[in-house]
Amino acid sequence: MSTTGESSSSATPATPKDNIPSIPDAELEKLLNREASAFQRELEVERILGAFKLNPYDILDISNTAKPEDIKKKYRQLSLFIHPDKTPHPRAPEAFDILKKAESELSDATKREEYDAAITQARTLLLKGLSLPPTTPDDHPKLKGLNPPFKQQLREKSKELLIEEEVRRRKAVKMNLANEGFEARKKDEEVAAKKRKAEDDKSWEDNREQRVDSWRSFANTSKKKKKQKVNILG
Repeated sequence: MSTTGESSSSATPATPKDNIPSIPDAELEKLLNREASAFQRELEVERILGAFKLNPYDILDISNTAKPEDIKKKYRQLSLFIHPDKTPHPRAPEAFDILKKAESELSDATKREEYDAAITQARTLLLKGLSLPPTTPDDHPKLKGLNPPFKQQLREKSKELLIEEEVRRRKAVKMNLANEGFEARKKDEEVAAKKRKAEDDKSWEDNREQRVDSWRSFANTSKKKKKQKVNILG
């Protein structure tokens, strides 16, 4: 038979879980949204880092038909979204610089024309392979249901052409540097030759008196020898 003291001591002790304050649903939703946003920011940083660096359209994830104002708008959205101050990703500054460079290149009319020319050429080649004219719209029936999709094929073909163009550009730069090096060496050789000539001319002038004295000495010696010969014959 239990006593009154025993019954009071048998109460269930409080567990650590019972001491955790409950989080209101609104606060919990904000916390989850914040975590989801941070995760999405890091995913976007990874996407930019993994994008094809020679194609700014890929970096900005926008079509080459986009208007200048659309490109600037997309850049502002992405730059704010992955800004290093808002993103814990360790390579966020690098992704931010890549994004900025892509927007800068597409803001340059001449550079954008070069990118557009490569993409247009890639599209023309793909359409030619499908026996379609260059003016074929993207929603043409023959472009639907392709495997891989036409958009993906266009991206890969553009990548191929842009790489070829970059290789040609680097070769040209290398050749120009080689030519510049040759011209620099040639100029150095000409300068060295002029310097040697100037030194030789100076040395010639400095030794003029010595040469004159030597000639006079030689001439006097010759005269003496002639006189001696004449005396002997006399």
